Amino acid sequence: MVFGDLEAEFVDMPVLPRARPDAACVRADAAEIASDPLRLLRRPPPHHARAASSSASASPARRSRSASPHYGEPSEKLKREESIRTNRRNKFVDCLAREDVDMAELRKLAWSGIPDDLRPLAWQLLLGYLPLATRLRASTLERKRGEYQSLVELTFAKGKDGLDQQIWHQIEIDVPRTRPGVQLWMHAATQRCLERILYVWAIRHPASGYVQGINDLATPFFQVFLSAYVDADPEDVDPAILPARVLAAAEADAFWCLSRLLDGIQDNYISAQPGIQRSVRRMAELVARIDAPLAEHLAAQGVEFMQFAFRWMNCLLMREISVRNTVRMWDTYLAEGADAFSQFHLYVCSAFLVRWSDKLREMDFQGIIMFLQSLPTQDWTDHEIEMLLSQAFVLNSIWHNAQSHFSGK
Repeated sequence: MVFGDLEAEFVDMPVLPRARPDAACVRADAAEIASDPLRLLRRPPPHHARAASSSASASPARRSRSASPHYGEPSEKLKREESIRTNRRNKFVDCLAREDVDMAELRKLAWSGIPDDLRPLAWQLLLGYLPLATRLRASTLERKRGEYQSLVELTFAKGKDGLDQQIWHQIEIDVPRTRPGVQLWMHAATQRCLERILYVWAIRHPASGYVQGINDLATPFFQVFLSAYVDADPEDVDPAILPARVLAAAEADAFWCLSRLLDGIQDNYISAQPGIQRSVRRMAELVARIDAPLAEHLAAQGVEFMQFAFRWMNCLLMREISVRNTVRMWDTYLAEGADAFSQFHLYVCSAFLVRWSDKLREMDFQGIIMFLQSLPTQDWTDHEIEMLLSQAFVLNSIWHNAQSHFSGK
């Protein structure tokens, strides 16, 4: 079954062309990392990760000041920020290197963001894909990757003619549209991996099948796990340069982690998508309480929350922000626990809408819909995402224990 047609909502996001790294960017120990993710802790973060982290965490104004020779003070601030990042990374390393990882400590650290080079291991632990006990991880990875490979071989044994044509047709349409303009998702190797991930998941979950939007949810996992094996921004990489065994490992890990995420929001994708319907109703009620003037203006203009918030719930805001922003957001979601992609996400979406309240209250119906379908978030960094998460945390703290006040149950 295929539900939730989002075809009209795809918007191309142009990006500046960037040089494509060659095979030299593949880490010499990529195969060893695939077998033993703890190797990520035993080497300094790659240069691109340090640069990306510094840039992503700075607000646009702060980046502008730090780049100017007339500002001496920000350079000292940057040194302090680098020292803070180093100290935080050391805490992560200490936590992840233990024989049995303390999940409570890992979640506490991860809430404020995970260092790029440690994120592949941290995400797999937070999702429960990897066991907390170090001694069990190698056998777990071997077993789960072997299981996925067997599923792929069995599923595609008869070629495309042996597939469910309705599901496969929709996947073939959606995969080339995934993250338009980002080089990683334009490469054939990436698209073939994504096709297999989505189709195998769909046939293992017949109650929902494939639903448009799930393709978006797979992208952070594949991109994060790919980053473990390259010394470059994964968005610039053609996965075909990786050894076949390493690429297969990244694909399998992405499949299982996507599966664990979707297990927690399964009712978003079954017939009639009741999980999304419920979340959108609750969001409308929450916004009416925290920003009554905005809610009243939307109602007066005939704007229904389902017209824009359905996509926010279905795709977890991935059509509204970049993958880099999404990855940072998911650090916090994974730290929050199993319900975060449904419960905490509700408060994130509410804070996200209220952020634009002043502008929206000056617009008519057409202006509101057009604005909400193409929000000005292209230049967002970790700074904006962390502000949004903080606002959502406050809303969650106030309203989460007041569930009886919501009629949209």
